[in-house]
Amino acid sequence: MWIFVTLFAAACQAFRTAHQKTLSQEQGFLHATMARSLYGLPLVTLYLIVCWLALGGISFPNALAFIGYATACAVAQVLATYLMLRVFQSGSFALGTLLAKTEAVLAALIGIPLLHHSLSFSAWMGIVLGVLGALVMSIRLANLRHAHKDMSLIAGLGSGFCFAVTSVTASLASHSLQGSIITSAGVTLWYVLALQSVFLCSLQILLSKDLKAPINRSVKLSWKVGILSSLGSIGWFTGFALVNPALVKTLGQAEILGTLYFSKRRFNERITAQQWFGGVMILGSVLLVTMATI
Repeated sequence: MWIFVTLFAAACQAFRTAHQKTLSQEQGFLHATMARSLYGLPLVTLYLIVCWLALGGISFPNALAFIGYATACAVAQVLATYLMLRVFQSGSFALGTLLAKTEAVLAALIGIPLLHHSLSFSAWMGIVLGVLGALVMSIRLANLRHAHKDMSLIAGLGSGFCFAVTSVTASLASHSLQGSIITSAGVTLWYVLALQSVFLCSLQILLSKDLKAPINRSVKLSWKVGILSSLGSIGWFTGFALVNPALVKTLGQAEILGTLYFSKRRFNERITAQQWFGGVMILGSVLLVTMATI
């Protein structure tokens, strides 16, 4: 089941990224980030109600642990997104982008002591191959000699680390609840989106001095971003609850292939042979990880 929900999440994220890029160009990065949580919350609320009625409710044997893990997840995801913005604003962001793609390996390393998950040799090979494929797709050799002067060095590694923390703490939060693991993942996701919505909406209102700013800018496009993001997040959080988050993030690298498609078809960007080669490496990593878990 985790394979299906992860691929579903990756597909939704590829579509969402394309719309979010357009939204950020129209309304700015803050609104595009906020739309992911605020406009996705209604659908996640409906999903949670269905899970609660169909699969059973959950209890909070350790509410403080849940709140701690889920809050850390929400904060880490916002920080990861902000650091990725710094990467893309840096001008020369080759190495930063590469380091952000270390997320799967970092999730595996963080998850070993916290989640007590072990990985087979083929699973590790798949994770490493996926990271290398992402690096090959992202690297711009001409910029590497200036990488040590680039803020993207720190921002990229920080982003990868924060995304890894997001996936591991999402798993910890879901497993701190008692009851259906699917419902538990839904509760975790709802809490994370609600907390992010409150924070990001407050920040946008404060900066714009407009109480209606979160709800009256590019409304139709914001709904598209929110719905696709919530569908993807349902898949991600369910996957994190079912298996090692490192495996989920490695399989989720398939999203990059969707991004390639949108880059070429929607934004008319040229895809290089190097990027196609990296895509083939990612496909190989997906196959290795999938075979290691069936």
